[in-house]
Amino acid sequence: MIMEAREKRLSAPLQWGRREKTAVAGALTLLVLALLALGIYGLTSGSPARADCIRITFPSTLGAADIHACGGKARTMCSSGARYKGIADELRAACGRAGFPYRAP
Repeated sequence: MIMEAREKRLSAPLQWGRREKTAVAGALTLLVLALLALGIYGLTSGSPARADCIRITFPSTLGAADIHACGGKARTMCSSGARYKGIADELRAACGRAGFPYRAP
């Protein structure tokens, strides 16, 4: 009957033929190549970090605020520390990392 053939077919172990093995090998090769390409892209893309930039994240009224400045603007912020009283410690640390002198009020 139909049920006898089905049970015999289901009890036999799966056998992978040449076509199945080739398909799995091709899929794994594509996966490895895609991951390799993604890793190379991630390592080589993006702009290099600038040494003369400061970035400060500090608590604000609606959560966190962020200040980011580079070059002359960062130098001006570091030299006028009196304007940023609430974030003086964070600004002093960021200016020190960027190599700018911090002038306290």
